Amino acid sequence: MKPIYAMDDTQWLKLLRDVGEDFNDVTIMRGFQYYKQGRVHRLTMPDSEHIDAIVEGTENYRVSLQLNALLVSHCTCPVGTCCKHMLAVLLDYANQQGRPIHALVNAKTNAAFQQPAKSPPLTASSGKANPADRARQAKELAELQEQARAMLALPILEWHKLFARCTAPMANHTPNGHYVQIALTAINGIKPPLSPAMEQLFNLHAHLFILEKLLRQSQQTWSQSSSVYMGYHTHVAADDVQEALGRCFAEELAVTTEPGHWLRVTETLDYVRGQMLTEAQNLFYFSDLYYRMWENWIRPSARNKELYEEELRQLKSAAAAHGSTPSQLQWKLAQVWMHFNLGQDPEAWELLRTVDNLSSMKRNPIYPLLDALSKAEEWPRLQAWLSETGSLLYNHRADSLNEYGRYWETTVQHHPEAEASMWEAYDRLSPYSRSIYVESLLTYGKWRQWIDYQLSTGNEPLEFRVGVLQPIEKEAPELLLPFYHQAVERYIAQKNRDSYKAAVKLLKRLSKLYRKLKQESRWELFLTAFTGRYSRLRALQEELRKGKLIS
Repeated sequence: MKPIYAMDDTQWLKLLRDVGEDFNDVTIMRGFQYYKQGRVHRLTMPDSEHIDAIVEGTENYRVSLQLNALLVSHCTCPVGTCCKHMLAVLLDYANQQGRPIHALVNAKTNAAFQQPAKSPPLTASSGKANPADRARQAKELAELQEQARAMLALPILEWHKLFARCTAPMANHTPNGHYVQIALTAINGIKPPLSPAMEQLFNLHAHLFILEKLLRQSQQTWSQSSSVYMGYHTHVAADDVQEALGRCFAEELAVTTEPGHWLRVTETLDYVRGQMLTEAQNLFYFSDLYYRMWENWIRPSARNKELYEEELRQLKSAAAAHGSTPSQLQWKLAQVWMHFNLGQDPEAWELLRTVDNLSSMKRNPIYPLLDALSKAEEWPRLQAWLSETGSLLYNHRADSLNEYGRYWETTVQHHPEAEASMWEAYDRLSPYSRSIYVESLLTYGKWRQWIDYQLSTGNEPLEFRVGVLQPIEKEAPELLLPFYHQAVERYIAQKNRDSYKAAVKLLKRLSKLYRKLKQESRWELFLTAFTGRYSRLRALQEELRKGKLIS
């Protein structure tokens, strides 16, 4: 494998500029979708300026990129250059470099606003503004800065009111990446001198406020629906802000003895919880942040069950406030998470069974819990969770069930006593568990059951890679005889040249198997009867001669 050459900041900035200039909005949007769908394969770099890759589209297209000259790059698709396939490759490359892909996706928007840095909107006064307007703006800014200096004494919700006043002049701006930039500039323009701990909270809430604004506008537009459609640029901007918030929570919480500091943290939790419980059912921005805050800030800061018990009380009391809204999904899942951390598994399972729209989520929320148990090496408990929750996964995607199968495989590897429970779980999930059931039969050497399954479903031996059948040929070759014989008869029944060739290929395998089993005489009897039965099929007879099965 050739190396993926590192990209420095100068090259990154050039790439952002070039994408903004060379690709149109529609191409960027479609390329972003291709990247998210994992369509980029075999990305290699012959040298530091050249990228080769395959992109899965209507067919597999070969992309050859010159990073220092995108316009002369080439794709084998009908467009040829500056296409969605090239953009998808650039996004995959940026991701491998650890660069923010949404900056690349938003390159077109950012390029349109490249201009000298401005003061916050309240201080920015163009040469055309009259003296009265400039004086009013200066007065408003001074008032906001004065209020901000008292932030240590203000509840978190008052911070957000202050942020709202800062960003009021841009209320009619399109909610996109540019809006995020100027809103942050305005908010940071009133930030007073703060301790590192309070600076951490200020930065967090500035981004939380802007994320809420982006989502609220979309929810207001679709107020009659439980689902929300977000415009492309709004979606990209919200993803950028969420990434920034993820980085905020990834930083260790600066625990201090400052008066009211932990109170501000709990107020932050109250705010994030409230946003999660009122979020539309197809948006999971604040729910993701809710669990990040628990994992990275709350739990490490105070390790005791009382925190989870108190959160359960808070969630249950929230039911009266929010009623049966789209937030019911997240309301129940948050309680499941608390029960899980309290070790109250039966309560968690009972609640999970009442959640009827798990399939609306990109990834089933049960998997993070299974992952936590696997990392903690709690194998008996993981076995119990896999057994109890399998029925909640049957209507999920096949790749999701494959993940379920991998958890079972890991569990049985470390806790062999769980194998019987695994087969029972697969039986209960049938027919949805077909792929993981068949794969497990091979993994655990259950050759007879695997062959019986293939015979009952009419699968063809030639559809399988040689490596799949080799272990059976080595350990139990006699089991392959009916599998091959049945397929040969089906091929003959099709009565065409290609099917005859396939039949001969399998007959040659049968010849080797009979020799391996030291049953050559049985093979000779079969072949004599077979050629006699089909003596009138001249094309088949020709293929048998070509295969040197008959003379």
